[in-house]
Amino acid sequence: MGLKFESGMLRSYFIAGTQDIKDPTKTLQEVAKQAMEAGITAFQYREKGPGSLSGEKRDQLAADLRDMCADYEIPFIVDDDVELAIKTRADGVHVGQKDERVGKVIDQVGGTMFVGLSCDTKEQIDIANQTAGIIYIGSGPVFPTGSKADADPVIGVNGLATLVKESKLPVVAIGGITEENIVELPKTGVSGVSVISMIAQSDDVFRTVQVMNETFEK
Repeated sequence: MGLKFESGMLRSYFIAGTQDIKDPTKTLQEVAKQAMEAGITAFQYREKGPGSLSGEKRDQLAADLRDMCADYEIPFIVDDDVELAIKTRADGVHVGQKDERVGKVIDQVGGTMFVGLSCDTKEQIDIANQTAGIIYIGSGPVFPTGSKADADPVIGVNGLATLVKESKLPVVAIGGITEENIVELPKTGVSGVSVISMIAQSDDVFRTVQVMNETFEK
């Protein structure tokens, strides 16, 4: 078992793959390291979309990011790839409703890592509440987002608050979160926010992460 899960790990949760870094002068490793130095509390490797890596290049990058997370003592989480998560000794794996069945994932990791699940309806939350092995919930998109071409309908701040109230597990918000609208989220009861472009495309990663952390320290 890697790092023990704590709900505080969801406060400033950065999700990214190589395809999310739009600045050609920067690499994912560089942006991830900046974010870790700035104080993110979790990192999820999500290698999807046009131009994404595969095979040995993906595996090596994942291993490098895993080591980087270990240096900064934050969890390394893999998105929707149990084999890669096991291969890199990840701390966690995150599963979407359209990905592998979560029960199968829980069986595969066998308690060696924590499992997060995306939920955007009350029915999905109800199932998650009754499924042993799920540690946290990711809910959204809260706001319109361009990071995922197949994103589900926007649930809004009120919808997020309703899901948090229904969930017995810690919830992290996702989807369309910016430095301007993040202030609307603490009142929903979420443990934190998970973001892609807010950090991946930031002109000042340190300031952005500071905004995330300060928002949930209040």
